Amino acid sequence: MVLFKYLFFVLILGGCGLTATRPKVEMSLAQSAFIAAKEAQADVRAPTPFRNAETFYLKAKSAYRRKYFSKAKEYAELSKKYSEEAEYEARRKEALEGTPQ
Repeated sequence: MVLFKYLFFVLILGGCGLTATRPKVEMSLAQSAFIAAKEAQADVRAPTPFRNAETFYLKAKSAYRRKYFSKAKEYAELSKKYSEEAEYEARRKEALEGTPQ
């Protein structure tokens, strides 16, 4: 009977880890958006949203490594948002200045 209790306890605790899904898609999208912003020279043309994107991207990677998947997903989505904003702003400024990359 005691063995059943321990086995049940181990299965319950182990099952919790199995239900957490890794935010692979969100991390990949955040990485792609960040790279696109960097290639658009957003670090120079739109430094504030680019800095926010970089901060959230690094936080997402850290949370993912520590297996805090819900936080990693949240940070990855914020990084993607700011990366896209930074890229848009950089491309807009580039078009207004008339200087190609």
